Amino acid sequence: MKPKSSIPQEYIEEKSDIEKLEVTLLLEGIFQRYGHDFRGYAYASINRRIKYRMEIEGLSSISHLQQRVLYEPELMKKLLKDFSINVTEMFRDPEFYLAFRKHVVPLLHSYPFIRIWHAGCSTGEEAYSMAILLYEEGLYKKSKIYATDMNMDVLEKAEKGIFSFDKMKQYTSNYQKAGGLHAFSEYYTADQYGVKFQPFLSENIIFARHNLATDSSFNEFNVILCRNVLIYFDKELQNDVHGLFKESLSRFGFLGLGNKESIRFSPYMQYYEEIDATNKLYKRID
Repeated sequence: MKPKSSIPQEYIEEKSDIEKLEVTLLLEGIFQRYGHDFRGYAYASINRRIKYRMEIEGLSSISHLQQRVLYEPELMKKLLKDFSINVTEMFRDPEFYLAFRKHVVPLLHSYPFIRIWHAGCSTGEEAYSMAILLYEEGLYKKSKIYATDMNMDVLEKAEKGIFSFDKMKQYTSNYQKAGGLHAFSEYYTADQYGVKFQPFLSENIIFARHNLATDSSFNEFNVILCRNVLIYFDKELQNDVHGLFKESLSRFGFLGLGNKESIRFSPYMQYYEEIDATNKLYKRID
């Protein structure tokens, strides 16, 4: 029989409290030194990424990581990549795009011009997905897509529009399930370097740096899409971001969130009507 741990519970709790303090001091130091604000990110998520970087660097404590980060900008660049959440794909959650075609597209036809904000666009796949959808629905010429992220490295990749050929099978399947009207292969060319989307798809996309934790509103939009980003923020930062979206969204504009996210229980839910509960589509009504 395996013996029970002899480590007192009080010691375990004290160590956990000290570790949380170290994380708080590290994030405060990063904000003061570099201006990157991760203080409102969910603790469990950010702590995993800190431990990942500690293991790679061979560091025994978060305090040692803090000391190096404050004096070594190159290490900060590595940690910034660790903190950036870059999980994305073309037509991710195809049901969302079907719902967008059904509930939003018919109303967008009446708009003289359409401004769409993809907040937290990562490497750009979802922005290109929206460009394809708008093109197929006859809306792309009068649309402008603003795709933003806090990470300049992923934005540079997004702007190039070059992706791995290995992903095209999954992307094609997603496109078909999302109600695609053509062969997905019509939208890209392939060579030994990978897959590049047709140039016309990026003509109306602007890729730019924007940090949801620190930056303010920069335009008024008819559609704001921020999918699978808020789940990495704590409740206070989520509410701050919802305030930013409310400020940036035109009246009767549409907000799209990830399938694990919601406007419910935020201070701003009164300003929205639920359009599709399953696919987290909302319309601003006030």
